[in-house]
Amino acid sequence: MASSDSRPVFRPIVFREVQRFPLRRVALALASPPCFMLGLLIWQVILSHTWGKHPMSNADVIGWTVFLWLIYLRLITVRLVTQVRRGELVIAMRGLWRLRRVPLDRIQSIETITHDIARDYGGYGIRSTREGKAYVAGGGRGVRVTLDKGEKLVVGSERPDELAAALSGRAAPPRSRPKTV
Repeated sequence: MASSDSRPVFRPIVFREVQRFPLRRVALALASPPCFMLGLLIWQVILSHTWGKHPMSNADVIGWTVFLWLIYLRLITVRLVTQVRRGELVIAMRGLWRLRRVPLDRIQSIETITHDIARDYGGYGIRSTREGKAYVAGGGRGVRVTLDKGEKLVVGSERPDELAAALSGRAAPPRSRPKTV
């Protein structure tokens, strides 16, 4: 029998934001390998034409095509999810299994910032800079958090003022959702 201490602690969500990565420029490049393999699958498996002097087996062509499409679909569905719960900041790269938890009592200062993602961080995603870690998905705004040991953390946000208020404890309590029967 499990003790009551082994249960996860439920903490209500004070702030939640889900951001998509801007894929307009990259979607075509990401789709190129699976589309090429789909063309090869049609050419070799369906039309029965071999490609090259040492063609892949039909099973390999099918396997690689499925694998590349799965990777493509995974990459285009990655999201940056930022949550502030009572007592912690949770930053997750949903789809890449990356998660960072920061206890709110470690936060020394919070400021909203405007930034140029390409110039300041070299692109989107989880970035390490001289200033610290950055979690950015798009837009030009965010929140810079300074932690107790001087570590700096930048969280990109389309709603940086709300995020800063939630981190500093000034956020309005979460709205209760009506229960559906």
